[in-house]
Amino acid sequence: MHAKPTFLYLFLTLWISPWAWGQTNTPPRSYVAYQTPEKPQIDGKLDDKHWKLALWSEAFVDIEGDIRPKPAHLTRMKMMWDEDFFYIGVKLDEPHLWATYTEPESVIFHENDIEVFLDPNGDTHNYYEWEINALGTLWDLLLTKPYKDGGKPLNGWNINGFEYAVHLEGTLNDPSDIDDYWSVEMAIPWSSLSYGTPKDGNQWRINFSRVQWQLEVVDNTYRKVINPETGKAYPEDNWVWSPIGAINMHIPDRWGYVQFSEQEVGSGTVAFEQRPDEGVKTQLRAYYHAQKAFFREHQRYALSAEELHMDQPAADPEFEVSKTRFKISLPSLEEAGKRWHIVEDGRVWRQ
Repeated sequence: MHAKPTFLYLFLTLWISPWAWGQTNTPPRSYVAYQTPEKPQIDGKLDDKHWKLALWSEAFVDIEGDIRPKPAHLTRMKMMWDEDFFYIGVKLDEPHLWATYTEPESVIFHENDIEVFLDPNGDTHNYYEWEINALGTLWDLLLTKPYKDGGKPLNGWNINGFEYAVHLEGTLNDPSDIDDYWSVEMAIPWSSLSYGTPKDGNQWRINFSRVQWQLEVVDNTYRKVINPETGKAYPEDNWVWSPIGAINMHIPDRWGYVQFSEQEVGSGTVAFEQRPDEGVKTQLRAYYHAQKAFFREHQRYALSAEELHMDQPAADPEFEVSKTRFKISLPSLEEAGKRWHIVEDGRVWRQ
């Protein structure tokens, strides 16, 4: 059993901060989730008829992208939905099944786990995180905003009606044999997300992370491999669906996309739609980072795009700046008369 962490917010903030500004040239991955006409049995096996019709995602990659080696073990996911639930299935190849945390809300990523991150409206605030290990121990969190923007995890938040199960192909915590894989099946109720059931064509930001530690066997028990120079365990690997370019899952604007289709799973395919306004949001992110850098140098925010010396300034930016705050807006390419806005804590929205 493991107690809840005492200084959770401080620990996580320090843990991610050295890599908060990494970059990636890899476009975010996308997945089209189709409707299922019946709810699958939530047993972790992913062997129901309609699960078999749903396509597997690409293999997970290192969180930093192509600059790092490919993961040692295959990880893939698939998704589908109906009027009541968002279904997620993940399969993790694993020769050494290991998990010891049994208390809910433990810091699950201190051992091997699978994590899901979901930002339904794409504003990078008030997003969800679920962490599950091979014992089925759950840590569910609501993040007010990314840690780099002063966000805090609401550890007391629990998702009502969440269903999930873990299936093991192998023997847990037994170093005497070689295991095959473990899989996780989730049913996330729309009613618990405060956004309602998605519409046909809606796109949400989502990502997955597999935390994997180096293990060795001591006295017939798995333990983390210790670096003799530091006396501490070697850093964990982070294998993700859509690469971030930094060892930091809490950059929601670099997550992948799920597009919801009302077409029945297995009955055909729908192309993922590239939305022009996603490019507008990317331009706003460039302004956001430029403003942060300007503030670090001048102890104030820039009053115009010209003052920021942007390499490729966007057309028709509007600036609202005070001593401690800013708002920058750009016109929508999809809806006439609407503009996208970003503020100093990274939130982005259209109105």
